[in-house]
Amino acid sequence: MPKELVAIGPRKPALLDYAERPLKKGELRVRSVFSAEKHGTTLLLYRGETPFSNKYYDHERMLFLSKTGEASCFPLPLGNMTVGIVEEVSPEVTRFKVGDRVYGYLPIRETHTVSEQHVMPAPEGVSDEELVCVDPAVVALMAVREGHVRLGDRVAIFGMGAIGLLTLQICKMSGSLCVIAVEPVEKRRSLAEKFGADHVIDPTSVDAGLKIRELTDWKGVDVSLEISGSYRALHQAIRATRYGGSVIPVSWYHGEAKGLYLGEEFHFNRLTLVSGARVESEPYREHPLWNRERVYATVIELFKRKKLSVRGIIDPVVKFSQVVEAYRMIDERPGECVKLGVTYP
Repeated sequence: MPKELVAIGPRKPALLDYAERPLKKGELRVRSVFSAEKHGTTLLLYRGETPFSNKYYDHERMLFLSKTGEASCFPLPLGNMTVGIVEEVSPEVTRFKVGDRVYGYLPIRETHTVSEQHVMPAPEGVSDEELVCVDPAVVALMAVREGHVRLGDRVAIFGMGAIGLLTLQICKMSGSLCVIAVEPVEKRRSLAEKFGADHVIDPTSVDAGLKIRELTDWKGVDVSLEISGSYRALHQAIRATRYGGSVIPVSWYHGEAKGLYLGEEFHFNRLTLVSGARVESEPYREHPLWNRERVYATVIELFKRKKLSVRGIIDPVVKFSQVVEAYRMIDERPGECVKLGVTYP
């Protein structure tokens, strides 16, 4: 039987058997070729640390409200994006045929039975590794646009995971004269240097906010983008930003805001704190000029033109049979990885 990667409880990954059902009208079956995980969002769900552990989001009231009863997020399918090959189609499917290469938001499992609207055709000239990085790339593009990063700006980026490394590249493309990368993991700092960061800071060895001020003639950066998910990093991003500048919290934060002190620089330096780099939250501030379709199309075009690189970002890459131990590793030993990739037999 085929297998899928599932969290059966908080921090309990397992490969479980499943049975594929017959296709329904308008559905197709996809055989997985390459998958990747989204370390920030899905790891929070995997650990049971998100607001959804004891609350739910009321879309009508646009508020998080307490759950009643013992609702659980588990079992939880793991994985973010997958590239695969169409193996079977129902007669009503018009967009795809057997043998087509497709990609989409699909978990780490050997096959997928989905509607034809659930996947997208894989463009020629865009690799599997690039396609599974479409998700972090659209978040990176949204972050830069929400921050109004412009020609001549000085920018600090906190967190050099996949989103941060792609954000760095887009900031350079946007004309930033100085991009400062802040990251505690040596492997990721090295990648930031390769992708063109003007300065790279280890926040465990220096006062990051103070160092960024020093590197910018004590003025600070025009825009800080916080992508690590750390409240302490968000506080340092605020400290690093010049009077009247903007701070863009891109991360999905969780738990109590320890290490964040809004009565200090945030209160005194007239900063703008911009939430909403979330791609799913529509309409955008730039509506109707920009919508989700345009964001995705732009990212694909950047990959086609080789303006964005994912070289070194998919690390480690493991076989599907090794994914349980690899998943424990990205959770427990994040210093050894950037973004988990999975290949299939």
